[in-house]
Amino acid sequence: MRTSVAWAVALSLPVTMALAPAQALELKVADSFPAGHYLVRLMLKPWMDDVTKRTNGAVTFSYYPNQQMGKATDLLRLTQSGVVDIGYIAPSYASDKMPLSEVAQLPESFTTSCQGTMAYWKSARDGVLARQEYAPNKIKLLMAVVLPPYQVFTVKQKVDSMDTIQGLKLRSTGGAQDLTLRALGAVPVRMAAPDAYESLARGTMDGVLFPADSIASYGLDKLVKHATDGVSFGSFIVAYSISERAWAKLPDDVKKAMEEASEAIEPKVCSDVDKEQLQTRKQLNEAGVTFDPIPDATKAQMKDKLKGVAKEWAAGVDSRGKQGTQALEEFQSLLAAGASK
Repeated sequence: MRTSVAWAVALSLPVTMALAPAQALELKVADSFPAGHYLVRLMLKPWMDDVTKRTNGAVTFSYYPNQQMGKATDLLRLTQSGVVDIGYIAPSYASDKMPLSEVAQLPESFTTSCQGTMAYWKSARDGVLARQEYAPNKIKLLMAVVLPPYQVFTVKQKVDSMDTIQGLKLRSTGGAQDLTLRALGAVPVRMAAPDAYESLARGTMDGVLFPADSIASYGLDKLVKHATDGVSFGSFIVAYSISERAWAKLPDDVKKAMEEASEAIEPKVCSDVDKEQLQTRKQLNEAGVTFDPIPDATKAQMKDKLKGVAKEWAAGVDSRGKQGTQALEEFQSLLAAGASK
């Protein structure tokens, strides 16, 4: 990878002495995804390529996957401190600093990635989340995708009734997903996605809350045998951000290129993720994973249990002095506005 000495020097200088637009920049990008992860293929790499193209090759990227620069839970701090320029900052892995973002991870909120993604994007760029979450953490959102509704994937137990989910130990990202699982009688086990395989293999968990594409990406298709179908058990936000300090030092033409690349990737990546999920389900079926439709009676019971999760989540965040109710109302309004188009 090329390294620009001028860029390294500029990072240590005041904002007023930032690099001139003509000089080459190489930015460090880090995440926790394994090599070849579908979201790197569908979102991160196209965005980086687009920025390089829009800057006529002046901006390039050094990419560090698979937690090479630090654990998923550390990437907010590493981005804020400048160890990396652009980091994968999943709000669930920084829930103490970004609790409001979990509004996009509540159950039974939306049915497609695009519905959740576009509502989250608007709030995180210009709305409550931008003001109350990203600004206080001194980071700027560059791109994000809200994954299709999560399902329950299990190694042994088929989930087709309220009884069969009781007591199951299921991987959760915490926060909203914990509330979701507890409402149904399951036991949430908090952990980052890269750690799920080992826990399932050892039998310390019964299953995971995951989208179909992540099952394949993390090799869990070799372990799980059953998946639910027909209920939204929440979601997960995959977001890449840059620190405000690093952003301020970028030349104006680079900022413009990044902004344009970000606006272009958002509707495309969520559409691609929705399409990819359909293909992945077929592949998982071929690998021996069965998607079992939840019977109507059980579906009604589950949906009834999940009705109060959003308000419970908002009340809990409100009690911490954060604007949970305001974030929920705005997100629901943005979802409704998107559905009406």
